Amino acid sequence: MSIANFKQQLGDHGKDTKLNLSSLFGNIETSGLSQQQFYGTALALAYSLNHQQLIDTVEAEAADQIDDNVKGAAKLAATLMAMNNVYYRFVHLASDKQFATMPAGLRMNGMANPGVAKTDFEMFSLAVSALNGCGLCIDSHVKTLQQHDVSAQAIQSLIKLAAVLNAAKTARVLAA
Repeated sequence: MSIANFKQQLGDHGKDTKLNLSSLFGNIETSGLSQQQFYGTALALAYSLNHQQLIDTVEAEAADQIDDNVKGAAKLAATLMAMNNVYYRFVHLASDKQFATMPAGLRMNGMANPGVAKTDFEMFSLAVSALNGCGLCIDSHVKTLQQHDVSAQAIQSLIKLAAVLNAAKTARVLAA
């Protein structure tokens, strides 16, 4: 299914979401992101949102734009951030700051070799961290991206993509 077809299933309450999906997917060249960065991020978000129709739609849109390694890295980002965002959100929000001094002890070896450029993987991870609401992770990923000279526009595009895909999932669920 294409994004155009997916939009048709969002109902009247999804009108703004439809327009935002058209804007994002129709203007990738103005996002500050490469095709790989855009579609890899969109896939990581779709996997994190765990809505099969949205996953199928984004995979179909991305199929001719990216290689399998990008899809694998998107799955890795969704999986690792599902773990990290819970843990580090707790560390950040807990009143007892002793937890911030304790080693996490969580395996994250996949981050060392995600199958795509480090910057791209950081982008996928930032968008998922924003979706999952982990402020500590957001700060860490933004800092890393800025150190790699990623523009504020590109970072904003990642977050807009997270926001709109989240709204698309919600609109689709409510239209069912």
